[in-house]
Amino acid sequence: MSDNLLLEKQLCFRLYSLNKLMCRLYAPVLKELALTYPQYLAMLVLWQNSEGISVKDLGNRLDLDSGTLSPLLKRMEAQGLLARVRQPSDERVVIIKLTKKGMGLQQSAEHIPGKMFAVTGLTPDKLLNLNQELDQLIANISD
Repeated sequence: MSDNLLLEKQLCFRLYSLNKLMCRLYAPVLKELALTYPQYLAMLVLWQNSEGISVKDLGNRLDLDSGTLSPLLKRMEAQGLLARVRQPSDERVVIIKLTKKGMGLQQSAEHIPGKMFAVTGLTPDKLLNLNQELDQLIANISD
């Protein structure tokens, strides 16, 4: 068998394994906030867009289709974290806005990035380089 078919030589497997580990790492921290990992990612985008963001733009930002995003938003709305409102100028567009509870959760989440960074064992420079390499990889294989 060729070395290039060894599991441990596959980039896809390393990324898959890392994704699983990161989700496991975040789970107990996010449980304290009653958030799942996908909900946390959505909240990060919503905190950056305090005036609201369309469902379409949120889906594009998170790379989620409406079949995945709609139930996620419905659960978050039931938790009181956000509200979905129709845009007055175009009723077809649904805008996601954070509620006071959703905005308040930001302060409780402030410690998460630092906590996760500490676990990685990376220096700030190495993390910056890794992020740049991953961004380049994403750009290289994106449509």
